[in-house]
Amino acid sequence: MSMDVDALRTVQRAPLRTVRPQDLDGVLTHSRRTIGRLVEAGALVRIAKGVYTAPPDGRDGRAWKPTLEDAALAIGTARFGNRRVVLMGLGAARHWAAIPRAIGVTTIAVPEAGRPPVEVDGGGKVHMIPRDLDRLDAVLERTELGPALVTTPAQTIYDLTMKSAQGGMPAEADAAVRHLLAQVTRTELAEVVEARGRANDALRTTLAEMGSQDERS
Repeated sequence: MSMDVDALRTVQRAPLRTVRPQDLDGVLTHSRRTIGRLVEAGALVRIAKGVYTAPPDGRDGRAWKPTLEDAALAIGTARFGNRRVVLMGLGAARHWAAIPRAIGVTTIAVPEAGRPPVEVDGGGKVHMIPRDLDRLDAVLERTELGPALVTTPAQTIYDLTMKSAQGGMPAEADAAVRHLLAQVTRTELAEVVEARGRANDALRTTLAEMGSQDERS
């Protein structure tokens, strides 16, 4: 049906190829019914309640699903707008390969407080952390669904060290920091600390140890 084709193209053009049914209300007469047909055909996949993504490269949505981190960015983008969400903390650590295995939870920075965690279809939980996005040190990175913002390794170290329990996996956060330190200079981390204006004991100790290593090298 031409309606289905038009709907699919609209989703494919959306930021991170993701929409909510209400986003199509001005385009389609029966958006939920059309989305249901596209899901059954494998042209769309539901990644969370009320959020649908067009698989990339013509893949079949009945066999494909995004990574948890890509799903989190897509969900946040559908709710808050293009580049109004940043992969941070545990999620950013996964992106930078500082956590080698899937851990079932991820964290994104969003511009509004009071948002409960989101359960992702197929497993996994997204924690939405309220942050001033303009104050985060983030870079635009390529994901399977399109370009999205991710905190830099230095910002990720800062976030994981300041609040290691955020996301509910402090041991993984601590291990991720140790891996990320190999990707960051003391100057880069110190600049993030200075911009944020505060540091806890663990972060001050890390900076001191990095300074000692610089003196020996």
